[in-house]
Amino acid sequence: MGQLDGRTALVTGATSGIGLAAARRFAAEGAQVFVTGRRKDALDEAVEGIGHGAVGVPGDVAEQADLDRLFETIAAAGRGLDVVLANAGGGEFAALGEITPQHYADTFDRNVRGTVFTVQGALPLLNDGASVVLTGSTATLHGTPAFGLYAASKAAIHQLARTWAVELAGRGIRVNTLVPGSTATPGLRGLAPDDAAADAMVEGMAAGIPLRRLARPEEIAAGALFLASDQSSFMTGSELVLDGGQDQV
Repeated sequence: MGQLDGRTALVTGATSGIGLAAARRFAAEGAQVFVTGRRKDALDEAVEGIGHGAVGVPGDVAEQADLDRLFETIAAAGRGLDVVLANAGGGEFAALGEITPQHYADTFDRNVRGTVFTVQGALPLLNDGASVVLTGSTATLHGTPAFGLYAASKAAIHQLARTWAVELAGRGIRVNTLVPGSTATPGLRGLAPDDAAADAMVEGMAAGIPLRRLARPEEIAAGALFLASDQSSFMTGSELVLDGGQDQV
């Protein structure tokens, strides 16, 4: 018997990395999973890999029309939501003197606006006792040169989770933040200009982690499952940090 048998879950940003790993784990644990992604070809491939009747809805969480279509699709399937993993987001390096208005808008639209209106849109479909999981970042725990906007946007996510935990407590809805450290994903490697630079970046990151390696997406997905399931039934407004000890010791 799976930990999410009979439940319905939404995972945004599920075409690769942490989102894809979480969607696979949720489905393997018995959930009916709806997933989103901006590129239809990548989303179709992800849905095939997730299996278990997963449903893909192409779209960008920063676009309201795409979110409206997503929730119309879920509602038309006659499903309420028991789990929402608001995972879509991203960032890029830009030092203070290099930040542009467009960079600012892109970062906050993807990470903050997308999260706010994903959870807001899900509200009418959320069953009492549901679990909402927001993807944060350990970038909020230290200063990383040229990563200030990303860290600031993720700090907003952490605070939204605390606030929403209070606002939704009357319905028994829990809201927590999943806080991954450096994780071996295509998105992380994409921050570097080429493969050689990506290898050097990953090696440098691993050297600063007590376990001397980056997390695997499946390890972060295990944390997402914990927060989504009844295993965390007395946990809300909290953060689950999975960083190999990097910011703990």
